[in-house]
Amino acid sequence: MLSFCFAFDLSWQERLFFLAMGLLLDSIVGEIPWLFTRVPHPVVMVGRLITTFDTVMNSPWCHAASLRWRGVFTVIVIIGAAAVTGIGGHWLAMTIPCAWGLEVLFIGVLLAQRSLYQHVSAVAHGLVHGGLQEGRLKVAKICGRDPNSLNEAGVVRSAIESCAENFNDGVIAPTFWYSVCGLPGLCVYKATSTLDSMIGHCNERYLAFGFAAARFDDVLNWIPARLSGLLIAGAALFIPTARPLKALTTMVRDARKHRSPNAGWPEAAMAGALGLSLAGPRFYSGKRVADAWIGANGLEEAAVCDIRRALHVFVLACVMNTMTVLVVFFIFSF
Repeated sequence: MLSFCFAFDLSWQERLFFLAMGLLLDSIVGEIPWLFTRVPHPVVMVGRLITTFDTVMNSPWCHAASLRWRGVFTVIVIIGAAAVTGIGGHWLAMTIPCAWGLEVLFIGVLLAQRSLYQHVSAVAHGLVHGGLQEGRLKVAKICGRDPNSLNEAGVVRSAIESCAENFNDGVIAPTFWYSVCGLPGLCVYKATSTLDSMIGHCNERYLAFGFAAARFDDVLNWIPARLSGLLIAGAALFIPTARPLKALTTMVRDARKHRSPNAGWPEAAMAGALGLSLAGPRFYSGKRVADAWIGANGLEEAAVCDIRRALHVFVLACVMNTMTVLVVFFIFSF
């Protein structure tokens, strides 16, 4: 059983208990808007720090080799600050009597189950009640494609791709790294994910400066991305309109077609589960990118109902993730 002695080092069982409570908190409360309209969200604070480094160190006049080293330095500083913050937050939660709930709060704040559901659901709501233009506005908040280049099917596919990819980035990878390394591991992962989203782009500005951020993000997501695909396929077992076997076969066959070594796993699983073709040619910053189709035998003409089907898979996969944490906790607690 849990000792709750407020020592700095948690047992694995205690860590799993806090993780399960954080997952439940996030699923119920979400982004806690009443709090983060008054104080900046931790990810926002990391973003501001990254912007400062980008402005000061990513000079267009530097050689590529120099920019790479500057990018490495930026990653080291940001990751180091995140690790120290995680250690400090954990020490605070475990040192003050009866303050272990702070650790649960930190975990819940850094997960994204409910907020991802709300953002993806908003795309479907926008398409139904506001038409294509409203759907484009909503999907632009969760994906990097040029929204004006998308027809309705393109908006739907983009929302589903974001749901699948961010299931890993916002749920499974944070869960994995907290279970392995505690709050410092979770903070490091979230900082790395923010670095990748802000400077890990394969364009002229960030190709050299963001190289280290992108590669470190690839390393941290390697295991969680594959677990995400398996959970999506597992969730499809319990949804009458989904195809669990197709999710597995599509994941194995098509995951490596994605430009990312990790994002293709949950996206391919979702494509197979729903019988859709995802990814494919798209526009970023006005430039056409000829990516391969994932789920090549599926339908390209996705409809709004497919967003709702994807959300059913997503919700059940989140439930399975939380249940897995709880089951492992109880197994090792007795």
